[in-house]
Amino acid sequence: MKVLGIETSCDETGVAVYDTETGLLAHCLHSQIDLHAAYGGVVPELASRDHIRRLPILLKQTLEAAGLEGGALDAVAYTSGPGLAGALLVGASVAESFAMARGIPALPVHHLEGHLLSPLLSDDPPAFPFVALLVSGGHTQLMRVRGVGDYALLGESVDDAAGEAFDKTAKLLGLGYPGGPQLAQLATQGVAGRFRLPRPMLHSGDLDFSFSGLKTAVLNVVSAPDWDPARMADLAAEFQDAVVDVLCAKALAALKKVGLKTLVVAGGVGANRRLREVLDAALAKRGGRVHYPEPALCTDNGAMIAFAGAMRFAAGERGRGEPAVRIRPRWPLVELQPPPGAAI
Repeated sequence: MKVLGIETSCDETGVAVYDTETGLLAHCLHSQIDLHAAYGGVVPELASRDHIRRLPILLKQTLEAAGLEGGALDAVAYTSGPGLAGALLVGASVAESFAMARGIPALPVHHLEGHLLSPLLSDDPPAFPFVALLVSGGHTQLMRVRGVGDYALLGESVDDAAGEAFDKTAKLLGLGYPGGPQLAQLATQGVAGRFRLPRPMLHSGDLDFSFSGLKTAVLNVVSAPDWDPARMADLAAEFQDAVVDVLCAKALAALKKVGLKTLVVAGGVGANRRLREVLDAALAKRGGRVHYPEPALCTDNGAMIAFAGAMRFAAGERGRGEPAVRIRPRWPLVELQPPPGAAI
């Protein structure tokens, strides 16, 4: 079965085709980084307009690359939420129209489910069950995953997500957009420990996160009269280590709590090299294993949406029936249910 995937939740336009028999056939991605850089962050209206411009072009390119210009698709999957309302509407409208014109189902997909399942696209995918650490710009969550749609929330951020904290801290340090990757790059030039930042909620006794106070601690350092900008790389390294220490400790605690040894890390922050190094070492020491998406699939992309849609379609899900453009800018992942034919 061949499923077209469309992702337009924020500032990346992604289109892909996934075949349940042969794997990923093609995927194309356009990033809006250059568009939003002048504003220091995503401008929702500009994001929506750019999706409108780019999506028809990417659809054509992806179908041609997959050898499917004439059709032969079984379903269309698209990001229905969470995300920016205007951006979601663009993808949902195109997907529902595309599916209706071809008489095939349109499947709304949860953006975070796409991220959570994306490591299954790798050559060495994890097996269910596992614990998932979702670390993106807007979400930091720990989930117990028993199968597609069978998710239990173990802990989440009570304020800023890890990716959000990276971006806001980068802005405090005067770095460009997108700030998170630039801060991580700067951290490679510094030495952690020359500053001492807090590890928020490290000993809270639960699996929740809080990164807003860490950002404030950085602000206090750079606002001090004796602040030396020449030490910025050291501060970046310390900030990164503080985030990584908390993420690692909570992930290990989650694995212990549910009695599992397999961890999946997904979302944009999952590409962070320091996080991968620390998690790999910690899990190897405990006889466990960490799985990540391929580097190209850490950011928002159509491949993860096509794959999540294909898994649900193969298990019997057929969308909402009558064509309708419905989006959910706020949509808790735990509200999802397994598809009709899922093995639980």
